[in-house]
Amino acid sequence: MTRSRSDLRILLLQIRDQDRVRREEHQSFACQAGLALSQIEVLNVFDTPRVRATAADGYDALFVGGASEASVLEPETYGFVPYACDLLCHVRESGKPVFASCFGFQLAVVAFGGTIIRDARDFEMGTIPIRLAEEARLDPILHDTPDGFLAVSVHRERALEAPQGCVTLASTDPCCHVFRVAGRPFWAFQFHPEVDRATLVERLTVFKDKYTEGDDHLKEVLDGARETPESNRLVTKFVDRVLVEGVDSGGRDA
Repeated sequence: MTRSRSDLRILLLQIRDQDRVRREEHQSFACQAGLALSQIEVLNVFDTPRVRATAADGYDALFVGGASEASVLEPETYGFVPYACDLLCHVRESGKPVFASCFGFQLAVVAFGGTIIRDARDFEMGTIPIRLAEEARLDPILHDTPDGFLAVSVHRERALEAPQGCVTLASTDPCCHVFRVAGRPFWAFQFHPEVDRATLVERLTVFKDKYTEGDDHLKEVLDGARETPESNRLVTKFVDRVLVEGVDSGGRDA
């Protein structure tokens, strides 16, 4: 049954401690989703660490954003991690549509019993080509996305494979980049579909001390950055196909 885009209400679980990036991420998701800012309500774990597992109940979908100020491998420091994992388990079981990006991908891996590892150096950073798996051909979101599409990826932590009960849809040599929970409308992306080239430049400038080794390294990365239209369209495809059109999450031909 087709729904009206203007009636959609989405919860964004945000893991951002800097006001500037909080605003930018909210705007980025709204822009790429083709929705008004007012349709996406923000729940920031730095403000509300004890996130309720039922926090997304009553919304049409859950977005989960990225983080440069936290790690899923340090729950003793970032006490919101187990609560956020409980939320992801709850929405998985309830069948709530989910679109998780970067840190959200890592949260989902941990929540579903998978393994995240950390790279001290030589990690993915910038715009990189993403390789589609065979299973992506039947995926409601990815089936018409070209193989080798470019995406923004900046992360020190990664998963070698999708958690049990999930289907790997895309990857690079170092890591799994996209998975879907089998039979559920739950997608997780290690790269940033909500981020375009201009936003990458802004974010890396903010977090240059965390990801780059001085201004020369930052310039090298930014000079190599390219536009990522196919990646950015994935947010709109999720909204149009999963939330508005209500396609079967198990595959477009199901």
